[in-house]
Amino acid sequence: QVQLVESGGGLVQAGGSLRLSCAASGSTFSLAVMGWYRQAPGKQREWVTVISSGGGTNYADFVKGRFTISRDNAENTVYLQMSSLKPEDTAVYYCYAKQGGTYWGQGTQVTVSS
Repeated sequence: QVQLVESGGGLVQAGGSLRLSCAASGSTFSLAVMGWYRQAPGKQREWVTVISSGGGTNYADFVKGRFTISRDNAENTVYLQMSSLKPEDTAVYYCYAKQGGTYWGQGTQVTVSS
């Protein structure tokens, strides 16, 4: 069983930056594929980014060049550095982990004002 707790969301002006954190429980964190989804009001949840156990990354086109995912296996934490934020980035951001099954955090709200 993996438990995930996100933090770092908030309100920011367009063009600003935020860093989200996702703290995971479990001794096998370093083996898990981790990533982020987001869900804007009235829209379906959409995939944002993923990082493999070896550190390989992939991004949705709409965040490439602006968002960076990283992980610290010693701290059992995944980070999402978000820069050049746009109002359309406003959403609840969910951390996920794939380790056997798929596990989700509770989400953290990101609001970007214009």
